[in-house]
Amino acid sequence: MNRNLTMKQYMKDNLPLFIFVSVLFVIGVVFGAVMVNALSLEQRTEMSRHLGSFFHEINDGAQMDSQQSFTQSFGMHMKWILLIWLFGLSIIGLPLILVLDFLKGVLIGFTVGYLVGQMSWKGMLFALVAVVPQNLIVIPAILFCSVAAMSFSIYMIKHRIMSRNGNIYQPFMRYTTITLMMGGFLFIAALLEGYISQYMMKWVTPMLVGIYG
Repeated sequence: MNRNLTMKQYMKDNLPLFIFVSVLFVIGVVFGAVMVNALSLEQRTEMSRHLGSFFHEINDGAQMDSQQSFTQSFGMHMKWILLIWLFGLSIIGLPLILVLDFLKGVLIGFTVGYLVGQMSWKGMLFALVAVVPQNLIVIPAILFCSVAAMSFSIYMIKHRIMSRNGNIYQPFMRYTTITLMMGGFLFIAALLEGYISQYMMKWVTPMLVGIYG
């Protein structure tokens, strides 16, 4: 109970940062979706070819390596939050955290925007089974890591540089603990992506193959 109260207090104390990174992420999503319209005909054709080949392989019964997918997904997520953690240790890394949050939004916005733009409601259906499930965990975890990193960086600016006082051990341990906790959530997200989303993709793929002949 005490831990829950502490976490609620932490979120309340850092509410402006949560709002800021969330808005930045949403802006990235919108920017990524708009980028789809900037693709040239040649780029669209090449992407459609790869996507169509992917759908045909799944529909033809190609075996997807769930273990490899899980490993790659978890590795990518952990590298992302490790970068955020490292940037949070330095003052100059503060703007880089914001860049990562924006880029994450761009990647998701572009992916979903392209699928919907290319396949209409069928693209939305594919996005709902292939992109959305794991990102319901990944996005909050990354944003939480970002807020923790920014909060720690701001603490260092206030107490270690400007006033030259303050114990850094406790804030550092809290910062690292939050990052590790989010790593646990990302482990679950990678399991979802590697083992469940793939079966859901096999379920919807027959409806998408016809689009690509």
